[in-house]
Amino acid sequence: MNKTKIADFILFFLFFVSSPSMLLAQSHLPDIDQQDKASLLIFRVSIHDLNRSLSTWYGSSCSNWTGVSCHNPTGKVLSLTLSGLNLSGELHPSLCKLSSLQSLDLSRNNFSGNVPSCFGSLRNLRTLNLSRNRFVGSVPDTFMSLKELREVVLSDNRDLGGVIPHWFGGFSMNLERIDLSFCSFLGELPESLLYLKSLKFLNLESNNLTGTLRDFQQPLVVLNLASNRFSGTLPCFYASRPSLSVLNLAENSLVGGLPSCLGSLVELSHLNLSFNGFNYEISPRLMFSEKLVMLDLNHNGFSGRLPSRISETTEKLGLVLLDLSHNRFSGEIPLRITELTSLQALRLSHNFLSGDIPARIGNLTYLQVIDLSHNALTGSIPLNIVGCFQLLALLISNNNLSGEIQPELDALDSLKILDISNNQISGEIPLTLAGLKSLEIVDISSNNLSGNLNEAITKWSNLKYLSLARNKFSGTLPSWLFKFDKIQMIDYSSNRFSWFIPDDNLNSTRFKDFQTTGKEGYAEPPGKVEIKISAAVVAKDELSFSYNLLSMVGIDLSDNLLHGEIPEALFRQKNIEYLNLSYNFLEGQLPRLEKLPKLKALDLSHNSLSGQVTANISAPPGLTLLNLSHNCFSGIITEKEGLGKFPGALAGNPELCVESPGSKCDPASIDASQEEIYQNELVEGPISIWIFCLSAFISFDFGVLGIFCSARARSYILQSKA
Repeated sequence: MNKTKIADFILFFLFFVSSPSMLLAQSHLPDIDQQDKASLLIFRVSIHDLNRSLSTWYGSSCSNWTGVSCHNPTGKVLSLTLSGLNLSGELHPSLCKLSSLQSLDLSRNNFSGNVPSCFGSLRNLRTLNLSRNRFVGSVPDTFMSLKELREVVLSDNRDLGGVIPHWFGGFSMNLERIDLSFCSFLGELPESLLYLKSLKFLNLESNNLTGTLRDFQQPLVVLNLASNRFSGTLPCFYASRPSLSVLNLAENSLVGGLPSCLGSLVELSHLNLSFNGFNYEISPRLMFSEKLVMLDLNHNGFSGRLPSRISETTEKLGLVLLDLSHNRFSGEIPLRITELTSLQALRLSHNFLSGDIPARIGNLTYLQVIDLSHNALTGSIPLNIVGCFQLLALLISNNNLSGEIQPELDALDSLKILDISNNQISGEIPLTLAGLKSLEIVDISSNNLSGNLNEAITKWSNLKYLSLARNKFSGTLPSWLFKFDKIQMIDYSSNRFSWFIPDDNLNSTRFKDFQTTGKEGYAEPPGKVEIKISAAVVAKDELSFSYNLLSMVGIDLSDNLLHGEIPEALFRQKNIEYLNLSYNFLEGQLPRLEKLPKLKALDLSHNSLSGQVTANISAPPGLTLLNLSHNCFSGIITEKEGLGKFPGALAGNPELCVESPGSKCDPASIDASQEEIYQNELVEGPISIWIFCLSAFISFDFGVLGIFCSARARSYILQSKA
């Protein structure tokens, strides 16, 4: 008890002793230097501050001024940080009078004009960040005076460029970080950059730099020269062996092989050599350390067998992303790839790989993306794949896979993308797949799947794209066909579906417009799914894998056995861009198109549609493809109705006359022609039916029904002569 009282007394004493000193410190917070204050106020009135972010710039206390830090006790401004405040306008030279300024950050605004040359007078400046603005021109030569500069970040100023000055690598012996990415710099790298000993971080991505890639003579940590036009072969970066963590040379014109000396880069975590001209086999002697988390060699010409060992791996460290797609690798997928237990994305598509998918692929329990498409793989989908329970995308299309879809695949309940198209998979869709409620894109087209559609599909409530095309599905189209709230594309073409097109749910779905604006202000394409993969790479904690499906918003039910009239509600879906109902047995009149303002392609050919072709058939302004051929339309299409831009769109309609320059239609002759056709039908109709019946009887007895005509032609005759 006594000890508790003593402790309370000590705390009580310390509070009263420290309180005066705290109050004293607060009372002596520096007032901003008057000359610096005047310079900042001139700067404020010269720019546009739409969000009134600088409305706190009044009074004398430096602590109240947004983004301003001052020296104690002089009050001289040491730091000005105005990042992301939606400021705009040209920079006023008054900023150059902040003589003690050490850090200037104006990034992520809308400043424009030239970078002020008077910045060269800021002799104490250590950090300069003008990234993500709209500066133009070139780097001022006055920067040579900034001897204390340690970081210069001018990235994301698309109109800032020119030749990188020859002095850029020698004006400050303290310079550690240079970021000129996403600008318009051109020409060759100044040689001084290759020998700047203090340099650790160099990012020149997405410029127009040229010349032969040379080795750097300092211990770099990050080197990013992606998206330029560098040529030559890959150096060994000997000076950076103990330090280089990130090497990104993607999208250049580099050639040759992958040197084994890259394995000596013991700190390498990120290697991206994609979209170059590298070739030859990868040496089995090349082995990266366990610190490598990302290896991207896609879109090159590497050949031979896949390397059986790529990097060391431990329980806690190892590859997270392996992308060897779009090369010329052949042979089987090595079993050792299934030992990369940290792997989250495996992309081996567009090669010449053969054999089975490794049965032990389910050992990779962290896998989120598997892309083995466009190879020559055989066998079935291994049941062990359900061990990849975090899987978000399974892409195995365009192979020679067979077997059936296993019911156990419902264990992959996080799956967003399932693409098994263009294989030889057979059987029915298992009912258990109702458990895959996260699915957004499903493509099982061009297989040998059969049976009726079951309601398992209706549980895929997030579905955006569904293709069952070019299979052997049969039965009637279900009433829930248009039930999906987020659907953008339905493709059931080239199957054996029959009966009518259901109009249930059409009034509520309306094929919503999902081409919304993304985070960066760009329109996102239909069917876009973005998957983020966790990895510690260059101060970021995730890698992004995007799957963009190039597809219009629409419906394709072509090449089936559908009858009846086209539902009127189908032509009220204001966001539909593509509608294909061709090669069916649909009848009735053509609905009006004014409620399809976004329609780009319409194909209703090879049906039994009749009546007048409406005058507004070409009304949708974006309509570029129209095919109404081989129906039973009648009447006259004049020149002024604007169908001349769709040649052949109305061919095969014998009772329809289409006017063209120098060729007019005679209504009297059309009426006479139609009367003659009618009279012939009265005579020929019973004869045609009698011949058909006789032919069917002969076919039944002798098995030669196919000699008469196809099933499609027989059905057409029965409809048109009834």
